[in-house]
Order: sequence, then C-alpha cells, then structure tokens
Amino acid sequence: MAAVLEGSEVHMSTEERGGSGPDPGAGVTIGATVPTGFEPTAAEEVGEKIGAEARIGKDRGRIYFRIGADKLPLVHRLRSVDNLFVVVAEYNNYQFKESKEETLLDLQKLASQLPWTIALEVWKMNNALKKKRGRRRGGNSSVLTPKGDVSKEGDTEADSPRPEDEEGRDEDGGGCAPAERDAADKPLKFRVTCNRAGDKHSFTSNDAARDFGGAVQEFFQWKADMTKFDIEVLLNIHNQELVVGIALTEESLHRRNITHFGPTTLRSTLAYGMLRLCRPQISDVIVDPMCGTGAIPVEGAIEWQQSFFIAGDNNDMAVNRTVNNTNHILKRRQEGGSSAPGLRMDTARWDLCRLPLRASSVDIIVTDMPFGKRMGSRKKNWDLYPSCLREMARVCRPATGKAVLLTQDKKCFAKALSRMGGLWRRSHTVWVNVGGLHAAVYVLKRTGWVHGAAAEDGAEGRGEGEEEELL
Repeated sequence: MAAVLEGSEVHMSTEERGGSGPDPGAGVTIGATVPTGFEPTAAEEVGEKIGAEARIGKDRGRIYFRIGADKLPLVHRLRSVDNLFVVVAEYNNYQFKESKEETLLDLQKLASQLPWTIALEVWKMNNALKKKRGRRRGGNSSVLTPKGDVSKEGDTEADSPRPEDEEGRDEDGGGCAPAERDAADKPLKFRVTCNRAGDKHSFTSNDAARDFGGAVQEFFQWKADMTKFDIEVLLNIHNQELVVGIALTEESLHRRNITHFGPTTLRSTLAYGMLRLCRPQISDVIVDPMCGTGAIPVEGAIEWQQSFFIAGDNNDMAVNRTVNNTNHILKRRQEGGSSAPGLRMDTARWDLCRLPLRASSVDIIVTDMPFGKRMGSRKKNWDLYPSCLREMARVCRPATGKAVLLTQDKKCFAKALSRMGGLWRRSHTVWVNVGGLHAAVYVLKRTGWVHGAAAEDGAEGRGEGEEEELL
C-alpha cells in the first residue's frame, strides 16, 4: 500500500477499516452530484432534511456528507441531487506518476487495498430499500466477501466527491472483459465508470476504468457487464483528488416526475433548486408563464403543498405535456394507495406577454426562458425578453414579489432588465451548466414602483452599468 499511497492522504472512518457491516448508527460518507451552481442549495437541503452538515466538493456539482446508516432512507428523499453514491475511500492528494504505465499499475494495486466492506454493506441496504419501494431493476445478491482482508490501519475519517457532465470534461465509461466463470456460481455483474477532470494526467478515463476494473474483477471474482450490471464502481478523479465509490442510484433522479418530454425539458433537480432560491411560503401564488413540460410547477406542487402553482404556455403541445405529467403523478399516487392530497396547481394556455392575471396578484414567478437555440431565436429574444419582464412586473406584487429566471441568452436579458425603469432589482445570480451551455439563474426582487408609472427607458446610465455587472 505504501507504494501506491506515498505522498497521498487517504480518509476512512473507524467503521470502514473492517467489520461485518454498519450498525444502524454507524457513520458512512455519502456523495451526491447536483446541478452545477446549486451546491449551496443542495447542502442547505441536506442540513434541513437529514440534519447533516454537507461539504461542497472541490469539483463543481458535488456535495458530501456523513450520516448514520439508519438515515439512508432519508437520503433518497432529497430533491436537489441527481445521483448518489457511498464512498469507499478518498485521497485528497493522490500522487499520480508521470508514466502512464506506472500510474495504471498503481491503480491496479489499489483495488485490493481499499476498505470495501462497509460500502458494500450500505449498497446491500440500499438495494433492500429500493426493493421495498418497487424500484429495483433486479440483480444478484451474491455474497460480497472479497478474497482477502480489505481493512487497513492508521487512517482517519473524512468525506468525498463525484462529477457531473460539463464542457471540457473527459467522462468515459470503462470496464474489463467478462471473466470465464461457472454460471452456477452466480457472481455479481459489475462495471467501473471513471469520471476524470484535469489536464495533467498521463492517462484517459477509459484507461483508468479498464485497468482498475480488471483488478476489481480479479479481487472479487465478479463478472464484468457494461449494461446489465448489478453494481457500479465509481472512480472519480479531479486533478490530484481521487475518490472510489459505489453507486446507490441506477439512473439520475432528475427524471423522477417527467414522463412526457419536450425539446427543452428542464431537469427536476434544477427546477427544485430554482424554487428553493425564492423560498415559497404558505399561500403564495407561484406562476411559471413558460412552463414547457411543467417541470417547475410539478416539482413545486409536490414539495410546497401549501402554495398554489399556475403553469401556462403559448404552445398547445407544451400545455398538453404539463397536463399529462400532472395526471401521471396523480395516477401513480392513486395506484400506490397514497393518501397524499392532489397537486395544488392549474394549467392554462396563454399569451405570455398578455397574461390573464390581475395586476399585483402573483407572489413568485419561476421560469425557464427560451435560450434562442432549440426554442425561439436570439433575434426574437430581443423583443420577447423586455415584453416578458414588463408583464411579469405587472402581475407580481410590488415590494414583496420575486422572480427566478433561467436563461443562457445573458446579453439580451441584461439589456432587457436595464430598460425596466426600476421595476426589478437583481438580488443575485447563480451560474449553472445546462446541457453543456453556460447559463444563469437570475434572482430578481420586485421593487415598490407601480407598473406603468415608472419610465421604462429612464435610468439609462444606471442600466448600462447594471448590464455590465450582469454579464
């Protein structure tokens, strides 16, 4: 182990050094991928719902927190996380060799030296939870005991990371060739996925996944399968940071509420993060004037049941998708015998620049504005954005109203906001990655100015300064 860990720092808890498995209160480190830019929002949710302090990872899009194994069911109730995994071990300063061959040899040696026991027990507990909830894809529950003792001494406790897809990231799935094995032994099927970020590595993510996966296969006598696997081992590398984990989710949780997709369907996890930014209160009226498939109002109606949501769009197909997604959730609840109340939301077709809503009747507006790529065009946005912001200001309550707006057309949005004559004040901006596009979530507060009384083209000098700041 010394050859692999020379100059490196590995973190493991006392329980992770060995033993037959976690007792209900045993501490384990859970990692989660979240929408980039919303790490603080996700960490806040973890503290609120689980009572654990979350650490934001060095790489964007990850948080980590320690919990007792008995709190694992609560982890699956988090609404801001895309994927979950349990950490096997973390190296904050792993010494990757300059030679590709030496580095890959170190990774092969590492596979047999890791404290797998506790993480594998958590994985088994997680499978039992999924089976109870009727969501288990199926898989082999073979014995998880490795060939040798994986416990190590002299290590200390810590947390860990995992990446989300972003521009410029080398993210490849890797694995190894299936082993020849008697089918009667029913070995676990597995794959290794490597997520690598950094430009000073002598190897690719596929190289690391292949060689590390081969060593894992030899150590556990598992069978490699890239598609119908029971267990997914994660090798996350960010510059000099290396984390080994085991996936607890089979697919991203961002699809949880959507069955009818459109060309630009918003991730449910991103929708939840946007809603948390405006902190909905009891009896708030919350409107999404460009609802698309309804990801935002559906997510909101499920989580904030004491508020009322209105979804609308000028496209018939979009309205139909929202209605279908809403009906699917209600049907699923009914079939599951749930006693949860119906969704407090309504859906309408409207002209988003002439909303059929009374002035000053809306508390919060949350929407995903057209980027001008798959929907609309950059040219149309120069007319659309000012009209939208003006109409939003009309229906939003002066002095207390808020708006949380997502767009990638930042220049157009900044110019439109600068010409609102003081109707909106920008609170802050969250920079996010949406399908590889660098976008922004603008949090606006409605000022006390009365709509129609403010000079829309006034304060031009102030507006130009604000435009620079927004960009």
